[in-house]
Amino acid sequence: MYTLYIGNKNYSSWSLRPWVLMRSFDIAFEEVRITLNEPDTAARIRARSPSGRVPVLHDGATVVWDSLAIAEYLAERHPGMWPADPVTRAWARSVCAEMHSGFSAVRNEMTMCIRDRVDVRPWSPALERDVARVIEIWNEGRRRFARAGPYLCGEFSVADAFYAPVAFRFRTYGVDPDAAAGDYLRALLAHPFLRQWEEAALKETAIIEADEPRIIYRDKIAAQGRTSA
Repeated sequence: MYTLYIGNKNYSSWSLRPWVLMRSFDIAFEEVRITLNEPDTAARIRARSPSGRVPVLHDGATVVWDSLAIAEYLAERHPGMWPADPVTRAWARSVCAEMHSGFSAVRNEMTMCIRDRVDVRPWSPALERDVARVIEIWNEGRRRFARAGPYLCGEFSVADAFYAPVAFRFRTYGVDPDAAAGDYLRALLAHPFLRQWEEAALKETAIIEADEPRIIYRDKIAAQGRTSA
């Protein structure tokens, strides 16, 4: 059986990707959560992951780290994770790679904190561009592939797993796209395994200040007289 090592569900966006992918495709695995930001966290992760980061997947003696590598490893062994149509599949791989390697402003300025709701506008120009690009991708996917189902390429795929953390980020920070992108955001947040992840995240009590929007943006929120989105 696979073993998937993950971080806190409230914060660990990278861990969410393989977790929701494996649950969605009914792949049995043991889940091991390593609480982040504890004195022994680095040593515990390093003992399991060559990169010193989560997520990491163990398949017997085989160790696969990095969320994209894990997704590709699983897709080779479990059919249906990528769209069957080669044109759709090429698009799905491209938007996954773009998310994996880019969108640094979303990652840095919209930390994933599932439990919170804040409004920190105005955003930086870099964040404005990143948000606009995500919405553009979502609208394109739904325009091209909507006939096949409610997700980015129709049926749930690796692409949706890679944008699942963005859905939580957008909800936290009050990003509410209109048109097809908004429909996709709502469909993703309603996915049963995203809801299951969220339920577990809301039960966590750990506070990691570097990922807490109300701590990161305390002065900005106070200056604007805002408390929530």
